[in-house]
Amino acid sequence: MIVTRLMGGLGNQMFQYAAGRSLARRLDTELLIDRTWLEGEGLFATPRHYELDAFHLRARSATPKLVSKLEQRSESTLNRLRRKLGLVPSVTVLHERSHAFDTRFDTVSGDVLLVGYWQSEKYFAECANEIRAELELEEAPSQRNRELIEKVGATNSLSLHVRRGDYVSHEATGRFHGLMPVSYYLEAVELVTEQAGRAEIFVFSDDIDWCKRELAIPGHKLHYVDHNARGSEDLRLMSSCRHHILANSSFSWWGAWLNPDPEKIVVAPVRWFRDGSIDTSDLLPDGWLRL
Repeated sequence: MIVTRLMGGLGNQMFQYAAGRSLARRLDTELLIDRTWLEGEGLFATPRHYELDAFHLRARSATPKLVSKLEQRSESTLNRLRRKLGLVPSVTVLHERSHAFDTRFDTVSGDVLLVGYWQSEKYFAECANEIRAELELEEAPSQRNRELIEKVGATNSLSLHVRRGDYVSHEATGRFHGLMPVSYYLEAVELVTEQAGRAEIFVFSDDIDWCKRELAIPGHKLHYVDHNARGSEDLRLMSSCRHHILANSSFSWWGAWLNPDPEKIVVAPVRWFRDGSIDTSDLLPDGWLRL
């Protein structure tokens, strides 16, 4: 079996699910979802909850007892001996080592507990169509969202995501991630316009009021999407747009990736984290532009 631990918000949970589904597919085994991190959300700076219930997932939840048993088996004397002798361990707790693609993912076998963020298409590119199908929303869009989907489909639409939230409210989180300046968005819009012509811009944000006050983009019509209660509904709208401008956020990464159009233009920050030494070379799919 493959058990994937969910950590963080919706975008992170989607990466963790996609990696788990891909590994389970390769090993022809069952995928289970570990929510133990989410159940301890009170311990963390930004409380999180399970957000994948909106999608067509094919995985049941792993009980805390099963997760604990896997962790204990991984560190058992027998399992340690098997590793020492160069034999395949019966259970592996695969901890992500960095933000770069972890090549151990391609060779691990047996029962596996995945612990990490797995933020790269390389973990699931071989089953991209399957992942997109499972990450379709179960519920039909509301009337308002259906009208917006029709609108973005009929225009040269450009999704633009501004991430603020805990990047602003929590000092340590803000220091780690950093905020994208307005100048980045202005340059990104110019880049898309040069390649695809003038666009109608659909703005998504966890601080849409700030965007209405501060995000002026002369010469373009802006639509501020502020009516959805769930992020998954915004993702559906974002992925319906023709082109995309990302924040340094896994949420907007998925908004662009879920759009299967090979002709889409995607612009992302060249520096995903404030610390430029963090290796994000595997974060963006081929063809996405860094700015």
